[in-house]
This record gives sequence, structure tokens and C-alpha cells, in this order.
Amino acid sequence: MLPAMSQSPIVVILAAGQGTRMKSERPKVLHEVAGRPLIIWSIETARAANAARIVAVVGHQADRVRDAIDRRYGAGAVETVLQAERRGTGHAVMCALSVLAGESDDRVVVVLSGDAPLVSADRVRELVAACDDMALAVTRPTEPVAYGRVVRRADGRVDRIVEDADATPEERAIEEMNAGLYAIRLGKLRADIGRLTDDNAQGELYLTDLAPGAAAIEAPFDEVRGINDRADLAAVNAIARRSIAQRWMRAGVTLEDPVATYIDADVDAIGGDTWIGSGVHLRGRTSVGARVRIDAGCIVQDSAIADDAWLKPYSVLTEASVGARAQVGPFAHCRPGTRLDEDVRVGNFVETKKAHLMKGAKANHLAYLGDASVGARANIGAGTITCNYDGVKKYQTVIEAGAFIGSDSQLVAPVTIGRDAYVGSGTTVTKDVPRGALALSRVKQHNIDGWADRFRAAQAKRTSSR
Repeated sequence: MLPAMSQSPIVVILAAGQGTRMKSERPKVLHEVAGRPLIIWSIETARAANAARIVAVVGHQADRVRDAIDRRYGAGAVETVLQAERRGTGHAVMCALSVLAGESDDRVVVVLSGDAPLVSADRVRELVAACDDMALAVTRPTEPVAYGRVVRRADGRVDRIVEDADATPEERAIEEMNAGLYAIRLGKLRADIGRLTDDNAQGELYLTDLAPGAAAIEAPFDEVRGINDRADLAAVNAIARRSIAQRWMRAGVTLEDPVATYIDADVDAIGGDTWIGSGVHLRGRTSVGARVRIDAGCIVQDSAIADDAWLKPYSVLTEASVGARAQVGPFAHCRPGTRLDEDVRVGNFVETKKAHLMKGAKANHLAYLGDASVGARANIGAGTITCNYDGVKKYQTVIEAGAFIGSDSQLVAPVTIGRDAYVGSGTTVTKDVPRGALALSRVKQHNIDGWADRFRAAQAKRTSSR
């Protein structure tokens, strides 16, 4: 027989269950921990453990689960098999065997649960190394759980696993429990899985009935704990986020309040000496450079923040890029397609969408820039709006380098403001402004002498006559 580590394992992920205790229309394995669906956590573990093949056993809302996997990895990168009738873990692995016909009996098959997201690749490798015919992980829960109890033989190997529903009071007193993580030689699976019976309280085929004689490794409960309901989901989410926060702090990132900072598992990078305030959410495939300051309450989704940028309090960025030394906020909203080059300033209550602000451009307050190109060093005054939508189509506004847009201006797209041009405050621009020109569209101001005094006197007379 080949040594256990001579080949990369095949990883089978059990993800067919409905998860009725979640009380959700969403399949349990698509609920998220630290921004990542549970099934994706398990797949990432398999990939990190250098799995030769990954097979997900799907059942409840199978198409929805497959779609989530394929969107992430590409069609077919992770194989799926259907468990149309859910009859337990043993039956799920039987379904997986249908796609493993060409594999050698010596191959090790690792079985993961799609609702236990925090199992590490190191634990998988340890399990594979311990596997002659079969190995499994055991754990000692730190709180009451209905896990199967592991009964050991005198030599330390597993004698049997008794599911909670089938256990006697004495067996329920056993502290060592099944973690739901297995490594089994494919030859053993092929030889023995057909012998499983459903003679138990659940009327299911238990994979654990193959356990007699298996080697056992120990795993921390926080790593292997599964998710059955929303309370479990919250507990595992807290564990994951704490681990993520510790990892980034050890990498040189300052978190003002780690407990109140929410960094998703898929955040790509955070550079050294970056400072992150309380209540910040970094979501999705976000990357953050070095020496960045992200103040309290900012929410950053699928965005790239370059070195030395500053996100001021309560700014929201989605699918945006922020250049070096740029400043955003407070209370700014950068919507998808926003691109801020180096040294750009986007201030309080400014909203951008599909807008490119080039080096040194400024929109310091109270502006909307949608479908806009803003040239280097251009200045956008308070209250400026690019009127990009006519109710049917959206149009582009081009503001060239060095242009100055006065406060409370409306730029009705499609329109171009030429290089170094000025738009006077309160102007509605409906046609292109040439380079270096001044655009004005105000009504001429007319002052009526004495009007205010006469108005107040009339108001006072009406009040006294009542």
C-alpha cells in the first residue's frame, strides 16, 4: 500500500442538506461567514490542502449551490454530484463514489462538512497523514452539542461512534466527540460502504459506521464546530472574524477596536502601518495599501485603496479605486466605476458613479458626479451636479484639466467643459464650454430698494388686526 501522503487527496464536501433549523429560503451552505459562503470556505480548505479533485455533494436547491460555486471558480472546476434523496452521510458519500470510478484504491478520500467552515488545510493534511485505512478527527466541545460520541479501544483507535440520538445516558457523558472530518482509503470505501444499514433512530446511513479501527486525531472545537442555526452562524462568524483581525494585526495593521472591525475573508491585502478605525467594514475582494487611514464607520466593498490614502469617517465605497494620497469623505459615497487618481479630494456628501477624477482634482463638498471625466487639477464647487440621465439614456460629462466649476452649477450631459474654463456659480450648462472661456446662464440680478421694510410693515399690520 502507498504511504498516505504519496498522492494528493480527493476531497468530498457534503453540502446537500436543507438546514431546516436555519429557517431560511437560502440553502444553509450559502449562508456566509466573514462574507464568504460556507461551501466556499470548505472548497478553499480543500484547495489549500492541494486536493487532486474536489467533489461537492449537492441536494437542496442544487442548482443554486452549483451556480455559486461556478461563479467563484468557473464551470466544472469543482465537480458536483446530486444526492436527490437525503439519506445520511453514508448515502452522500455513495453518491460521490459514482464519479470516482477511475481512481486508484490507494487514493485517500477526505470528507468535509459543508457547514463546518473553519477546518484548516493543516488539519486535513494531518488527517491524511494519519490515515492507513481510515482516520477521523475528534473534538471536545466547550458547550453542549448533539455530536456523536467517540468510544475508544484500549489501543487508542476508535471502537465505535454513537450518534447523539442513539446514545445511552452513559455514552452521552463521553466528552470526546466526532468532529465530522474523515480520511478514508478509496478501496475501503468501495468495499465497505455497501454494508451500511439504516437501523438507527434517524433511519439514515451513517458514514461513522465505518469507523471501527480508525485512527483519530484531535482538533479544537472552535475549528471544527458546525452550523445548524443562526446562533451557531453568529458564533462561528465571531471566531472567524477574530482570527482574521489577529492575522492582519500581526502583519502590521493597526485596528483601533478589533472586536468592532469587520474584515471579510476574501480581502486581498492590507499594507503595513495602515490604521483602521472602529466600525469599519472591508468587504469582498478589497485591497488596501500601506499607510492608509480608514476612519470610523467606513464601508469598503470590492475596492482598491492605494498607499497613503485617507478615507474619512462614514464614507461608502463600492467597486471603486482610490489613488495614492487621495482623500475621501467624510460621508462620501463612491459608487461602482469610481476611479480617483493620486492626490484627488472627494469631500463630505459628494457622490460619484462611473466617474474618473484625475490627479489633483477636487470635489470638496455636496456634489454629484455621475458618468463623468474630471481632468487633473479641476475644481468642482459645492452643489454641482452632472445631469447624466434623461429618463431613457445616460450621457457623459467631460471636465478637462484645470477647469473651475462654480458652486450650484448643473452640467447637462452630454457636455464638455474645456481646459482651464470657468463655469460661474449657479450656471446651467447645456452646451460645450471652449477652452479658457467663462460660462454664465444666470438671470440678471435686480435689487428693489426698500422692499424688505415694506414687507415687514405689512406683515405686522396683518398680525395686529387679528
